[in-house]
Amino acid sequence: MEVKIKEVSSKKELREFIYLPARIHKDHKNWVPPIYMDEWVFFDPKKNKSFDFCDTTLALAYRGEEVVGRIMGIIHHKYNELHGENDGRFCFMETYEDPEVFHALISYVENWAKEKGKDRMVGPLGFSDKDPQGFMVEGFENPIVLATNANLPYMPRLLEQEGYTKKVDCVVYKLVIPEKIPEFYQIIYERVSKRDDIQLLEFKSKRQLKPYIKPLLKLLNETFKDIYAFVPFEEYEMEDFANRYIFLLDPNFIKAILDKNGEVIAFIVSLPDISEGIKASKGKILPWGIFKIIAARNRSKQLDLLLGGIKKEYRGQGLDVMLGVKLMETAKNKGIEYIDTHLILETNTQMRMEVEKMGGVIYKRFRIFQKPL
Repeated sequence: MEVKIKEVSSKKELREFIYLPARIHKDHKNWVPPIYMDEWVFFDPKKNKSFDFCDTTLALAYRGEEVVGRIMGIIHHKYNELHGENDGRFCFMETYEDPEVFHALISYVENWAKEKGKDRMVGPLGFSDKDPQGFMVEGFENPIVLATNANLPYMPRLLEQEGYTKKVDCVVYKLVIPEKIPEFYQIIYERVSKRDDIQLLEFKSKRQLKPYIKPLLKLLNETFKDIYAFVPFEEYEMEDFANRYIFLLDPNFIKAILDKNGEVIAFIVSLPDISEGIKASKGKILPWGIFKIIAARNRSKQLDLLLGGIKKEYRGQGLDVMLGVKLMETAKNKGIEYIDTHLILETNTQMRMEVEKMGGVIYKRFRIFQKPL
């Protein structure tokens, strides 16, 4: 039957859009469902302020009455203006292994972007680098973690057949936590610990953590401003982000360093992996899903790095070592065995060098593609 593309225009169609991946990935053992409560907020222009400065389109592919694919198109005006680009983006693309459906969906967003005067398509890339980005191209045998794509191997292959080429890769390292911190790091840690102009802050409760959420995200804005696809948090987004994730976090795995005035100058945010809990709850938080997620978090042997940053004038002074040593000490005490670094741009040579110095090995790779229009 002929493939037809229809823009999402009703709550029923949005429901089809949100729940389609569960059907496509029903036999995919490493797939992790989204948290559906968040999906309904994310795709609602009234609740997700990112829609305010972007043009967007959500579309479904049909064969007869059956939904067989989906895609989102984004034109991020704020990012394009800030970086002198004229790009359209595609993201949240899902299809079965069907070249005809894939072609119909990608052609739909390309034509949509061309009509709006864009001269290049990039993706998978959402509103910002905080959304899942890139198609996985290596490491399909490894489990997926929060906020990363779980595409099957045919997706990048079908995209390349449509004329797309690599723009940039993001790599993910697996780092086994050593029994003993290497001596050269221990020396740096002891030297930095003697400074009287900084203070290491370790959190024991969410109540203690909450006042620091905005300072952490403000520092993230400052330190990530030149990272590809990063969009700074607005004040209201900081609130949204905190409300969205704070209930999942374990404060023990968040560390910060303050200067003598009590301002945050460095931080790291990590989370014991909750993927198995999300799978067990089938993406539903209520009424009992949250308990499955927390139980999975508490027994996980893997720590997922999420965010981190150091104020520019404090870089190269060993603050990263202080954070890393304390994080690994906490992880070891909690029974964590290894760390997933989450996505690191392949061009971020400084961070990659530090991870590799600790014995980190690349075990997953995600690729953002591009195509001139």
